Amino acid sequence: MMEKMMQRRNALGLIGSGIVGMVGLTTSAWAQATGDVAPGLAGSERQITIWRDPGCGCCDAYGDYLEEHGFTVTRVDDRDFDKRSVEVGVPAQGIGCHLAEIDGYYVSGLVPVDIIERLLETRPAITGITLPGMPANAPGMAAVKSGTLRTYAFGPEGISIYADE
Repeated sequence: MMEKMMQRRNALGLIGSGIVGMVGLTTSAWAQATGDVAPGLAGSERQITIWRDPGCGCCDAYGDYLEEHGFTVTRVDDRDFDKRSVEVGVPAQGIGCHLAEIDGYYVSGLVPVDIIERLLETRPAITGITLPGMPANAPGMAAVKSGTLRTYAFGPEGISIYADE
């Protein structure tokens, strides 16, 4: 009698697990088909290419920082990244220590991950964002961000403050 109850309980457990699995798969397939994906960034949005001076240690540290936050980083040695930056629209006075491209946007300098993620989520009509120079409290320069970092947006409409945090 006890053995029969155990078999029934196991059978019901397997059926229940199957139903839960099917609901999960159906919901996931529906979300992908409708484009209604869970919050967060999709795979292609997590891939970033950085053009940097080959000897720049902060650019390596910044690439590591992005990888720690789930980005796939391709590093490209380019001693002329500053010229490339101006060619894509970064204001000459606003060049950061490297140039990156992610999902159609340019990111110049040591921009914090939360600001990049906001850019990708809101998708403003700009060419990109820049954190000019090499601020000592920026990712890649400091272990922990302290103080305020001012990031600028640039594009066809000109230059404006994008984030002041």
